[in-house]
Formats: sequence, structure tokens, C-alpha cells
Amino acid sequence: MAEIILNVDVREGVGTGSARAVRRSGAVPGILYGGDKAPVSISVNEKDFRKSLYTGKLLGHLVTLKYGEETQPVIAKTVQFDPVSDRPLHFDLMRVDAKAPLKIEIAVHFKNADEAPFSRAGGMLEVVRHSVEILVAADKIPEELVVDLKGREIGETIRMSDITLPKGASATITDRDFVIATIKNSAAGQSDAGDTTAEAETEA
Repeated sequence: MAEIILNVDVREGVGTGSARAVRRSGAVPGILYGGDKAPVSISVNEKDFRKSLYTGKLLGHLVTLKYGEETQPVIAKTVQFDPVSDRPLHFDLMRVDAKAPLKIEIAVHFKNADEAPFSRAGGMLEVVRHSVEILVAADKIPEELVVDLKGREIGETIRMSDITLPKGASATITDRDFVIATIKNSAAGQSDAGDTTAEAETEA
């Protein structure tokens, strides 16, 4: 189950005025929606909400919402921030079935680039997709999708099939093995190669 528990209060008012009043009281207003139930206006203590945010495991992850003695699994979909103070202003939670599959966008991270042959040869990684939408059970959502670049050479293409997904998960694009990134010669590497050739011709 989720590692983060959000203790929420149900708020009566809706709209800008109500949201401002919630913020003045030291809480963050939000909306709980989804499933076969109507949306509910809620709020969470701002200090507790910030702590959950700083873990990096709030957005896009399974969270336990707690109201009194009641609990239910939810996904934190979005958080709006003040552009100046970076204070959380509003959040959206979506009701889910912890075991049921859902569509969610997951970030792709690349590791061991410095150890890869293409890096030593002056190549560069050109990322085509920084995130991928997958179909996965809510309680199996990965924090990231990892691509290991160790052993990769210039000219190689990294595709979705190169990424290991959690058991039972799949990409929502099913008609092709789509490209995640390509490894190419960098402009600097091409320039160095051209200089070397020119020097060899001059010496000849």
C-alpha cells in the first residue's frame, strides 16, 4: 500500500473565496474526484502536505487518503504552486482501486552514460521521450522507468522494449516498439574527426 498518508478535512465552501480562507488557516485546498462518486472539496494541513511533497513520492503515486476512520487509495494527479513563493495552492486527488490498472505517465531516467562507449567516443544521447504512458496497477506504479546505457555505442537506438516494466504493466502504445532515445555523433565529435582527417591529409 502507499507510503504516504494524507489526513484530509472536508470543506463546505467552493470557489476562490473559500480556497483563500483555507490557505489563511494554514491548509491547502484540493479536490477529490473519480470513481462513481461526486467530487468532494477537501483540504490538508500545509506543513504535512509539504512534507509529503518533499519525499518525491506524492505526485503520480499511490497515496492513502484518511478522513476520520475512513481510508481509501488515491493518486495525486496535480499540484498548483504560487509562481513567486512556490507555496502549494491547490491539489487534485483521483480515487482508484489499488489493484485495478490505470493509465499514468512515468518519467524515463538514463543511467551509466559516463561509462558507456558512446560517451568516450564523443557521442551524445538524444532523448525522444522524457516520459512514457503505461497501463499499470495502482499499487505497482514505478517511481521511474530506467534505461541502462552501459555498453551502448554510437548509432544505437533505444526502444520501449529496452525498458523493464513492473509485472503486469504495459505501454499504452501497442502498435509499435517506439523510440525512447538515439545515440548520435555530437557536433564536437564530428568536428574533431574532421580536424584529424584534415591534419592527416596535410601531412601526406
